[in-house]
Amino acid sequence: MLKTIEPSGLSGTILAPASKSSMQRACAAALLRIGETVIHHPGYSNDDKAALGVIRDLGAEVQTMEAGSLQVQSKGVTATGGLAVNCGESGLGLRMFAPIMGLSNQVIKVRGEGSLLTRPMDFFDEIFPLLGIRVISNGGKLPLEIQGPLTPRDITIDGSLSSQFLTGLLLSFAAAGAKGVTIKVNNLKSKPYIDLTLAVMKHFGWEVENRNYEEFYFPGDVATKEKVEYTVEGDWSGGAFLLVAGALAGPITVRGLDVRSTQADKAMLQALGASGAKLAFKDDEIVVGPGTLKAFPFDATECPDLFPPLVALAAYCEGTTVIQGVSRLAHKESDRGLTLQDEFGKMGLSIELDGDRMIIHGGGGLKGATVHSRHDHRIAMACAVAALKAGGPVTIEEAEAINKSYPDFYEDLKKLGGQL
Repeated sequence: MLKTIEPSGLSGTILAPASKSSMQRACAAALLRIGETVIHHPGYSNDDKAALGVIRDLGAEVQTMEAGSLQVQSKGVTATGGLAVNCGESGLGLRMFAPIMGLSNQVIKVRGEGSLLTRPMDFFDEIFPLLGIRVISNGGKLPLEIQGPLTPRDITIDGSLSSQFLTGLLLSFAAAGAKGVTIKVNNLKSKPYIDLTLAVMKHFGWEVENRNYEEFYFPGDVATKEKVEYTVEGDWSGGAFLLVAGALAGPITVRGLDVRSTQADKAMLQALGASGAKLAFKDDEIVVGPGTLKAFPFDATECPDLFPPLVALAAYCEGTTVIQGVSRLAHKESDRGLTLQDEFGKMGLSIELDGDRMIIHGGGGLKGATVHSRHDHRIAMACAVAALKAGGPVTIEEAEAINKSYPDFYEDLKKLGGQL
């Protein structure tokens, strides 16, 4: 699909999409918790749909209620032998659900789609045998074959590549009744995402002691509840693009983003403030508009998904913006450091990659061009937002990549006055 965005001003109020980070964790917890769970404000991105498909395959019953909420009935992981589970293109889905699948003593085959087929998953081969899980992989990549049952044990893992595998281990250990067991983690990245995992687990009744993000101890305490109700948070990852759009072409009002959230991408507010964008807060509303935008320093090591909207913002900031954390970008839906350099380069932006730093020479404006999403949802959204202030129309090839996380993105831009 091609999508062309004309330079345009924005105004009005928009509701942020549901967080797929929150939604997918809620799906996993609802599967693992025996009984009834009601999920309010559920997401319907491709990644969310994949997560719902996984928990159905693993034994949960999911029904849509009248108000749009989801009712999940579960007896835990009750997969049948020979089952093939498809995680779609979700890195979180695969890394989180693989240990959960390991709770079953049946053989489960794991598939994926798109870029997920090429993303490295070597930690399964390294860690699963230590927990009693038999695993067969394709050289550390999909497809996988998993057979448990998982036995919680004291282990040490490397947290430098992703925190998502740790999320799966925390959930599966808790569901397996771990008591007096410790997961040690070296060099953990994306700590706020683990905060989100622990918050979801606590909501569902599982307690884990976080010892300075270096050790996670399971005391074995479980608070039983007849029924759990969980409301999916607004998504700071998708909301970041709306906020940048407001800073470039607004003012607009964004509803549904909790400034107290543990989501890592809430840090977008720091970047916007440092850039000189105008910000105001009221209840669950954020008003953001253009200011005298200037270059800003930012460390995105703990929130690498912010790189695309940060680049769109920095393109219009006078001076040189330096963003740390480029090493976190290699194994996303695309190699995002190189992809941002190439696609924004087509619009006239100069980006240098220097080790772990991205150096953006902004303030010169962008020109109309034809760019490609590289099948990466965040690249498509970043180019669309940047196009709002470009010198001419920007056409995005394979623009449907947004469906992975924010299917309504283009429609929301239209509602705000964007000319698409």
